[in-house]
Formats: sequence, structure tokens, C-alpha cells
Amino acid sequence: MALIGTMRMRDSISDRPIRRSLTENLFSGAKPEEMIIGIGIDLAEVERYRFDERSLAWFARKVYTPEEMAYAMRKRHWPERLAGFFAAKEATRKAFGHAIPWNRVGVSHERSGKPIIRLYDDARELIEQRGVKVIHLTITHSATTAAAVVILES
Repeated sequence: MALIGTMRMRDSISDRPIRRSLTENLFSGAKPEEMIIGIGIDLAEVERYRFDERSLAWFARKVYTPEEMAYAMRKRHWPERLAGFFAAKEATRKAFGHAIPWNRVGVSHERSGKPIIRLYDDARELIEQRGVKVIHLTITHSATTAAAVVILES
């Protein structure tokens, strides 16, 4: 994405006009090699993740990592966590533009509680293939809906 045009500004000391291109102003703080290379967002309805014990075991085996299941099941409102994890997985798939197998994308947490995306097995190769340096993740949920946004940065 490129913006074409100029902005009219005044120097704060001399009060003389300054002309800069919009792209110069937008990217003055960022290094040219750092850029967003993928964005994904997803919503999940919490009600769809309220499973009986048998369905939960089947779905967990197909979709979630053992770490995700252990984390979610420790929580009082575990369907909200499962919905958030699913939204994060789908947002990651959208950001990469690739149908990564569900259990090869996982949500983990830093010590601070910040959620992070982990890719497993052959899915890890996508990081290098796409030139990804950082994966940003945010998850939010209410009693009815979970949402996640993933940003891939080079």
C-alpha cells in the first residue's frame, strides 16, 4: 500500500512551510524492512464450544493442543477459552493465507499472561517461507462471543 501526495506543515521554530510526502511521514519511525505481511481476524460463538464429554474429547483431539486443553479446562468458563483459541487459530490461518492443520497452530501464554501463537511440525516452515519475524496476537471474549486478531510482521 502506498499513499501518494504531500502534506503541508510548518517548522515549529522558523514557522516556514515544510512539504513532505505522505509516505515519508507515515514510515519515518519504521525501518523499511519492517512491515505487515499478513492480517487475520475471526469471531467464534461461545455456544458452539459447549461440548458434552464425548464431543469435547473428539473435538479436542482434532483441533486443540494438549497445552490449550489444559489451560482452558482450568478455567471456570472453559467454552469461552476454547472459542478464543479457535478464533486465534482461524485468524492465524487467514493471516498466513494458508490452511494450516488445526492442531499445528497453538495458543500459548507468556509468563505475563500475554497470548502467543506457536506453530508446530511442518507448519513452522511457513514462518521462514513468508519472512515472518513477529506474530502479534490478541484475543478477547464475552459470555457469547470470542474474537482474535493476528498480525504477521516481517
